[in-house]
Amino acid sequence: MLSSGLTSHFEELLLEKIQSIRPLSGGDINQVCLIQTNQQKIVAKLNSTSKFPGMFEAEAKGLQILKNSNTFIIPDTIYFGEFEDVAFLILEYINSGKQADNFWEIFGEQLAILHQQNESYFGFENDNYIGSLPQYNTMCGSAYEFYVSQRLQPQFELAQQKGFEFSDLDTFYKTIKDEIPDEKPSLIHGDLWSGNFMIDTLGYPCLIDPAVAYAPREMDMSMMHLFGGFNVKVFDVYNEIFPLVGNWKDRLSIWQLYYLLVHLNLFGGSYYNKVKSIVNRYS
Repeated sequence: MLSSGLTSHFEELLLEKIQSIRPLSGGDINQVCLIQTNQQKIVAKLNSTSKFPGMFEAEAKGLQILKNSNTFIIPDTIYFGEFEDVAFLILEYINSGKQADNFWEIFGEQLAILHQQNESYFGFENDNYIGSLPQYNTMCGSAYEFYVSQRLQPQFELAQQKGFEFSDLDTFYKTIKDEIPDEKPSLIHGDLWSGNFMIDTLGYPCLIDPAVAYAPREMDMSMMHLFGGFNVKVFDVYNEIFPLVGNWKDRLSIWQLYYLLVHLNLFGGSYYNKVKSIVNRYS
Protein backbone atom coordinates (compact mmCIF):
# COMPACT_ATOMS: atom_id res chain seq x y z
CA MET A 1 0.00 0.00 0.00
CA LEU A 2 2.53 2.61 1.16
CA SER A 3 6.26 2.05 1.05
CA SER A 4 8.10 2.36 4.33
CA GLY A 5 9.77 5.51 3.01
CA LEU A 6 6.47 7.16 2.09
CA THR A 7 4.94 6.12 5.42
CA SER A 8 7.82 7.78 7.25
CA HIS A 9 7.47 10.86 5.05
CA PHE A 10 3.78 11.14 5.95
CA GLU A 11 4.57 10.82 9.65
CA GLU A 12 7.09 13.65 9.34
CA LEU A 13 4.56 15.87 7.56
CA LEU A 14 1.72 15.10 9.95
CA LEU A 15 3.80 15.01 13.12
CA GLU A 16 1.75 11.93 13.99
CA LYS A 17 2.38 8.21 14.15
CA ILE A 18 0.55 6.10 11.57
CA GLN A 19 -1.22 3.18 13.19
CA SER A 20 -2.94 1.53 10.23
CA ILE A 21 -3.45 1.86 6.48
CA ARG A 22 -6.23 0.22 4.47
CA PRO A 23 -7.29 0.58 0.84
CA LEU A 24 -10.38 2.47 -0.26
CA SER A 25 -12.09 2.29 -3.63
CA GLY A 26 -10.68 5.08 -5.73
CA GLY A 27 -11.54 4.53 -9.36
CA ASP A 28 -9.11 3.75 -12.16
CA ILE A 29 -6.60 6.56 -11.73
CA ASN A 30 -5.44 6.80 -8.15
CA GLN A 31 -4.56 4.50 -5.33
CA VAL A 32 -6.63 5.63 -2.33
CA CYS A 33 -6.18 4.63 1.26
CA LEU A 34 -7.57 5.41 4.69
CA ILE A 35 -4.85 6.21 7.20
CA GLN A 36 -5.45 5.99 10.92
CA THR A 37 -2.95 7.99 12.96
CA ASN A 38 -2.81 8.25 16.72
CA GLN A 39 -4.99 11.38 16.44
CA GLN A 40 -7.22 11.21 13.35
CA LYS A 41 -8.36 9.48 10.19
CA ILE A 42 -7.22 10.91 6.88
CA VAL A 43 -7.45 9.93 3.21
CA ALA A 44 -4.38 9.71 0.98
CA LYS A 45 -4.56 9.63 -2.81
CA LEU A 46 -1.47 8.43 -4.66
CA ASN A 47 -0.40 8.25 -8.27
CA SER A 48 2.61 8.61 -10.56
CA THR A 49 4.24 12.02 -10.69
CA SER A 50 5.52 11.38 -14.21
CA LYS A 51 2.19 10.10 -15.59
CA PHE A 52 -0.05 12.81 -14.13
CA PRO A 53 2.05 15.93 -13.51
CA GLY A 54 0.34 18.54 -11.40
CA MET A 55 -2.86 16.53 -10.93
CA PHE A 56 -3.07 16.79 -7.15
CA GLU A 57 -2.02 20.42 -6.99
CA ALA A 58 -4.84 21.21 -9.43
CA GLU A 59 -7.28 19.10 -7.43
CA ALA A 60 -6.29 20.88 -4.22
CA LYS A 61 -6.92 24.26 -5.86
CA GLY A 62 -10.28 23.04 -7.13
CA LEU A 63 -11.31 21.79 -3.71
CA GLN A 64 -10.25 25.06 -2.11
CA ILE A 65 -12.21 27.29 -4.49
CA LEU A 66 -15.29 25.13 -3.98
CA LYS A 67 -14.80 25.39 -0.22
CA ASN A 68 -14.45 29.17 -0.49
CA SER A 69 -17.91 29.31 -2.10
CA ASN A 70 -19.45 28.38 1.29
CA THR A 71 -21.91 26.01 -0.32
CA PHE A 72 -21.27 22.27 -0.23
CA ILE A 73 -19.21 20.46 2.37
CA ILE A 74 -15.73 20.01 0.88
CA PRO A 75 -12.94 17.96 2.49
CA ASP A 76 -10.00 20.01 3.70
CA THR A 77 -6.69 19.56 1.91
CA ILE A 78 -4.03 18.72 4.49
CA TYR A 79 -1.02 18.28 2.21
CA PHE A 80 -0.11 17.61 -1.39
CA GLY A 81 3.34 16.91 -2.73
CA GLU A 82 5.73 14.37 -4.17
CA PHE A 83 7.98 11.67 -2.75
CA GLU A 84 10.31 10.04 -5.24
CA ASP A 85 7.97 9.24 -8.20
CA VAL A 86 4.82 9.20 -6.06
CA ALA A 87 2.49 12.19 -6.08
CA PHE A 88 0.15 12.38 -3.10
CA LEU A 89 -2.82 14.32 -1.81
CA ILE A 90 -3.80 14.04 1.86
CA LEU A 91 -7.39 14.98 2.63
CA GLU A 92 -9.72 15.24 5.57
CA TYR A 93 -11.72 12.04 6.03
CA ILE A 94 -15.48 12.56 5.74
CA ASN A 95 -17.55 9.99 7.60
CA SER A 96 -20.54 8.79 5.58
CA GLY A 97 -24.14 8.92 6.72
CA LYS A 98 -27.71 8.73 5.47
CA GLN A 99 -29.47 11.41 3.46
CA ALA A 100 -31.32 14.07 5.41
CA ASP A 101 -35.02 14.30 4.55
CA ASN A 102 -34.35 17.50 2.60
CA PHE A 103 -31.05 16.31 1.10
CA TRP A 104 -31.99 16.95 -2.52
CA GLU A 105 -33.49 20.36 -1.78
CA ILE A 106 -30.26 21.32 -0.03
CA PHE A 107 -28.27 20.01 -3.00
CA GLY A 108 -30.28 22.13 -5.44
CA GLU A 109 -29.98 25.24 -3.29
CA GLN A 110 -26.24 24.88 -2.80
CA LEU A 111 -25.64 24.17 -6.48
CA ALA A 112 -27.57 27.32 -7.42
CA ILE A 113 -25.47 29.39 -5.02
CA LEU A 114 -22.26 27.78 -6.31
CA HIS A 115 -23.19 28.65 -9.88
CA GLN A 116 -23.83 32.25 -8.87
CA GLN A 117 -20.09 32.61 -8.18
CA ASN A 118 -18.97 34.47 -11.30
CA GLU A 119 -15.81 35.66 -13.00
CA SER A 120 -15.14 38.07 -15.84
CA TYR A 121 -13.78 35.27 -18.06
CA PHE A 122 -14.42 31.65 -18.98
CA GLY A 123 -11.62 29.34 -17.89
CA PHE A 124 -9.53 29.09 -14.76
CA GLU A 125 -6.18 30.18 -13.36
CA ASN A 126 -4.63 26.81 -14.21
CA ASP A 127 -5.28 23.74 -16.31
CA ASN A 128 -6.49 20.64 -14.48
CA TYR A 129 -7.76 17.15 -15.24
CA ILE A 130 -11.00 15.46 -16.21
CA GLY A 131 -10.51 11.90 -15.07
CA SER A 132 -6.96 11.10 -16.17
CA LEU A 133 -7.07 13.42 -19.20
CA PRO A 134 -5.72 16.97 -19.22
CA GLN A 135 -8.42 19.65 -19.15
CA TYR A 136 -7.51 23.05 -20.55
CA ASN A 137 -8.63 26.34 -19.02
CA THR A 138 -7.12 29.15 -21.08
CA MET A 139 -9.19 32.26 -20.39
CA CYS A 140 -11.81 33.03 -23.05
CA GLY A 141 -14.26 35.85 -23.57
CA SER A 142 -17.35 33.83 -24.48
CA ALA A 143 -19.00 30.55 -23.57
CA TYR A 144 -18.84 29.42 -27.20
CA GLU A 145 -15.12 30.16 -27.58
CA PHE A 146 -14.35 28.42 -24.28
CA TYR A 147 -16.46 25.35 -24.97
CA VAL A 148 -15.12 24.79 -28.48
CA SER A 149 -11.45 25.67 -27.99
CA GLN A 150 -10.90 24.38 -24.44
CA ARG A 151 -13.31 21.47 -24.23
CA LEU A 152 -14.39 20.01 -27.58
CA GLN A 153 -11.43 20.52 -29.90
CA PRO A 154 -8.80 18.90 -27.63
CA GLN A 155 -11.04 15.86 -27.14
CA PHE A 156 -11.89 15.54 -30.84
CA GLU A 157 -8.18 15.77 -31.70
CA LEU A 158 -7.34 13.04 -29.20
CA ALA A 159 -10.18 10.85 -30.49
CA GLN A 160 -8.98 11.26 -34.05
CA GLN A 161 -5.46 10.28 -32.97
CA LYS A 162 -7.02 7.12 -31.54
CA GLY A 163 -8.60 6.34 -34.92
CA PHE A 164 -12.13 7.67 -34.51
CA GLU A 165 -13.38 9.63 -37.51
CA PHE A 166 -15.62 12.70 -37.57
CA SER A 167 -16.69 14.75 -40.54
CA ASP A 168 -17.83 18.34 -40.94
CA LEU A 169 -16.99 19.51 -37.43
CA ASP A 170 -16.85 23.11 -38.70
CA THR A 171 -20.56 22.97 -39.51
CA PHE A 172 -21.25 21.46 -36.11
CA TYR A 173 -19.34 24.25 -34.36
CA LYS A 174 -21.21 26.94 -36.31
CA THR A 175 -24.58 25.38 -35.49
CA ILE A 176 -24.06 25.12 -31.73
CA LYS A 177 -22.87 28.75 -31.56
CA ASP A 178 -26.48 29.87 -31.91
CA GLU A 179 -27.64 27.38 -29.28
CA ILE A 180 -25.34 28.35 -26.41
CA PRO A 181 -26.91 30.88 -24.02
CA ASP A 182 -25.18 34.21 -23.42
CA GLU A 183 -24.61 33.91 -19.67
CA LYS A 184 -21.88 34.89 -17.26
CA PRO A 185 -19.23 32.28 -16.45
CA SER A 186 -20.24 30.23 -13.39
CA LEU A 187 -18.01 28.36 -11.00
CA ILE A 188 -18.81 24.72 -11.77
CA HIS A 189 -17.70 21.44 -10.25
CA GLY A 190 -16.99 20.21 -13.76
CA ASP A 191 -17.39 16.45 -13.25
CA LEU A 192 -20.65 16.27 -11.35
CA TRP A 193 -21.78 12.68 -11.63
CA SER A 194 -23.23 10.65 -8.77
CA GLY A 195 -19.85 9.14 -7.88
CA ASN A 196 -18.46 12.56 -7.01
CA PHE A 197 -20.72 13.45 -4.13
CA MET A 198 -20.95 11.93 -0.67
CA ILE A 199 -23.34 12.20 2.25
CA ASP A 200 -21.86 13.23 5.59
CA THR A 201 -23.00 12.06 9.03
CA LEU A 202 -25.52 14.92 9.28
CA GLY A 203 -27.05 13.87 5.97
CA TYR A 204 -25.71 16.78 3.91
CA PRO A 205 -24.03 16.67 0.46
CA CYS A 206 -20.25 16.75 0.16
CA LEU A 207 -18.48 17.17 -3.20
CA ILE A 208 -15.21 15.48 -4.15
CA ASP A 209 -12.97 15.03 -7.23
CA PRO A 210 -13.63 18.38 -8.94
CA ALA A 211 -12.64 19.51 -12.42
CA VAL A 212 -13.45 23.15 -11.79
CA ALA A 213 -13.62 26.10 -14.13
CA TYR A 214 -15.61 29.25 -14.65
CA ALA A 215 -17.75 27.81 -17.39
CA PRO A 216 -21.31 27.47 -18.71
CA ARG A 217 -23.35 26.22 -15.75
CA GLU A 218 -25.37 23.90 -17.98
CA MET A 219 -22.25 21.71 -18.14
CA ASP A 220 -22.86 20.57 -14.56
CA MET A 221 -26.53 20.01 -15.36
CA SER A 222 -25.65 17.91 -18.41
CA MET A 223 -23.30 15.64 -16.48
CA MET A 224 -25.89 15.18 -13.73
CA HIS A 225 -28.36 13.99 -16.37
CA LEU A 226 -25.92 11.86 -18.37
CA PHE A 227 -25.67 8.92 -15.98
CA GLY A 228 -28.51 9.73 -13.57
CA GLY A 229 -28.48 9.44 -9.81
CA PHE A 230 -29.98 12.85 -8.99
CA ASN A 231 -33.52 13.40 -7.76
CA VAL A 232 -35.68 15.78 -9.79
CA LYS A 233 -36.07 17.93 -6.65
CA VAL A 234 -32.50 19.18 -7.22
CA PHE A 235 -33.46 20.81 -10.49
CA ASP A 236 -36.81 22.11 -9.23
CA VAL A 237 -35.19 23.91 -6.30
CA TYR A 238 -32.28 25.09 -8.43
CA ASN A 239 -34.64 26.69 -10.95
CA GLU A 240 -36.57 28.46 -8.21
CA ILE A 241 -33.38 30.13 -7.02
CA PHE A 242 -31.36 30.57 -10.25
CA PRO A 243 -33.60 29.79 -13.25
CA LEU A 244 -31.93 28.20 -16.25
CA VAL A 245 -32.46 29.72 -19.69
CA GLY A 246 -35.58 28.36 -21.39
CA ASN A 247 -35.41 24.98 -23.15
CA TRP A 248 -32.27 24.09 -21.20
CA LYS A 249 -33.12 20.40 -21.35
CA ASP A 250 -33.00 20.54 -25.15
CA ARG A 251 -29.38 21.69 -24.93
CA LEU A 252 -28.14 18.97 -22.58
CA SER A 253 -26.72 16.85 -25.39
CA ILE A 254 -24.52 19.75 -26.55
CA TRP A 255 -22.76 19.80 -23.20
CA GLN A 256 -22.87 16.04 -22.73
CA LEU A 257 -20.83 15.74 -25.90
CA TYR A 258 -17.73 16.83 -23.97
CA TYR A 259 -18.18 14.18 -21.30
CA LEU A 260 -18.97 11.50 -23.88
CA LEU A 261 -15.79 12.41 -25.79
CA VAL A 262 -13.84 12.07 -22.55
CA HIS A 263 -15.35 8.62 -22.03
CA LEU A 264 -14.60 7.72 -25.66
CA ASN A 265 -10.96 8.67 -25.18
CA LEU A 266 -10.68 6.90 -21.84
CA PHE A 267 -12.75 3.76 -22.39
CA GLY A 268 -13.03 3.23 -26.12
CA GLY A 269 -15.48 2.65 -28.93
CA SER A 270 -18.67 1.93 -27.00
CA TYR A 271 -19.19 5.73 -26.79
CA TYR A 272 -18.43 6.43 -30.45
CA ASN A 273 -21.99 6.17 -31.78
CA LYS A 274 -23.34 8.42 -29.02
CA VAL A 275 -20.76 11.05 -29.89
CA LYS A 276 -21.47 10.80 -33.63
CA SER A 277 -25.23 11.06 -33.13
CA ILE A 278 -24.86 14.39 -31.31
CA VAL A 279 -22.50 15.74 -33.95
CA ASN A 280 -24.87 14.65 -36.72
CA ARG A 281 -27.84 16.22 -34.95
CA TYR A 282 -26.21 19.66 -35.10
CA SER A 283 -24.47 19.35 -38.48
